[in-house]
Amino acid sequence: MFRMLHSLAIVGFMAPVPLLLVGSNVPHGSSSVFPFPTHQITLANGLQVVVVPFDAPGLMAHWVVVRVGSRNEIEPGHSGFAHFFEHMMFRGTQKYSEERYNALIKRMGADSNAFTSDDLTAYHTLAGAESLPQIMEIESDRFMNLHYGKEAFQKEARAVLGEYNKNYSFPENSIEEKLYDAAFQIHTYKHTTMGFLRDIEDMPNQYDYSLMFYDRYYRPENCILLVVGDVKPEQAFALAERTFGAWKRGSYTVKIPQEPLQSAEKQLRIPWKNPTLPYLTVGYHGPAFSTRQKDMPSLDLLSQIYFSETSPLYRKLVIEDQVVDYLSGGAADHRDPNLFIISARIKEEGRIDEVRQILDDALESLKNSLVDTRRLENTKSHFKFAFQMRLDTVDAVAATLAHILQLTANPDGYRELYQTYESLTPEDLRDAARKYFRKENRTVVILTAEKKPGAGARP
Repeated sequence: MFRMLHSLAIVGFMAPVPLLLVGSNVPHGSSSVFPFPTHQITLANGLQVVVVPFDAPGLMAHWVVVRVGSRNEIEPGHSGFAHFFEHMMFRGTQKYSEERYNALIKRMGADSNAFTSDDLTAYHTLAGAESLPQIMEIESDRFMNLHYGKEAFQKEARAVLGEYNKNYSFPENSIEEKLYDAAFQIHTYKHTTMGFLRDIEDMPNQYDYSLMFYDRYYRPENCILLVVGDVKPEQAFALAERTFGAWKRGSYTVKIPQEPLQSAEKQLRIPWKNPTLPYLTVGYHGPAFSTRQKDMPSLDLLSQIYFSETSPLYRKLVIEDQVVDYLSGGAADHRDPNLFIISARIKEEGRIDEVRQILDDALESLKNSLVDTRRLENTKSHFKFAFQMRLDTVDAVAATLAHILQLTANPDGYRELYQTYESLTPEDLRDAARKYFRKENRTVVILTAEKKPGAGARP
């Protein structure tokens, strides 16, 4: 869910709090892949502060990366609260009400936004560099002093239910929901970021739990403050200490359940009430993200080589045979082991089994042959340069760095990751395919239009 807000104003700083800074203000992380030096310190309360000077005169991006997402929703009956707090964080504090916060953002000509995923919630503001003191003032206040009553809570909970109903009117979202529910037994990736419908429907009754969730997770040791743009590191560090330094460290430690190995293939069929082309989606349990372990980077390269628009498989199914109009395959980065998902939208329901067999044959070939060395090296180069081409604006640099920070808390992570990419061999890719693309390790979901009583055969 994205909340778009616009604004600006000048406010005094909070009184400075003398806190010890640990770590060192030493630029590092500049490398051939991520070319901007990063500066970081850690406040005494555990808040990590990362600053990246970037050539964007008069502009800066301010991010607070909360390393808490739906992964942290461990209690039964309380899924969806990480996403819910993305909503509630815009409800204001006693010092800065929702209306005053929005007015300030608008006056600054800034864009304030947020999003939630499985592993994080991120709050980001793009504004003029001169606004950094005030942005830190109002952001630190809402992270430390969020205030809302039961009526406001219940109103927002009903809005989340409306958002769920809207999102899951699309077959792709429903497939994702059912796939993860079936593929996972006990890990919290079993539910999507929005949460189970039954929990969202009961959310208006969970006001007290919401306060506990905020108290547990919205603590400095779970967060990273990131500032990118026309800023001086020492100035940003001083502002961070002045505004965020009084934020008290928490004591809660979450224990995420470890998913057991899947021992048999799972299959699920979804009848869709409205007209739609059929979908075939297959999820294989895969590895967690790592900058050093080879499994996830190997699957990344396999995804590009075998499932991108330049792959022979795509050319056959989409362009030549024209049996499917959409094909993808890959795994999103996650802190814990997640799924490598292959998805195809098929033009005729009668050809589902044919497409499924073609995909199975393609995966078997991965396990029994080696990718061409030249193609592998070209793919590595494509990865590197495509990554660098994205680093062209202050917001893009901030979003890119926020991604590796939420996964590893290490701003130097991309250097390590691309060193691992460079080290991979055809044998590494084959071994990853053998390890993960096993029938007993997968969950298959097929969605087709529900057949109406008395309807004839589909054309």
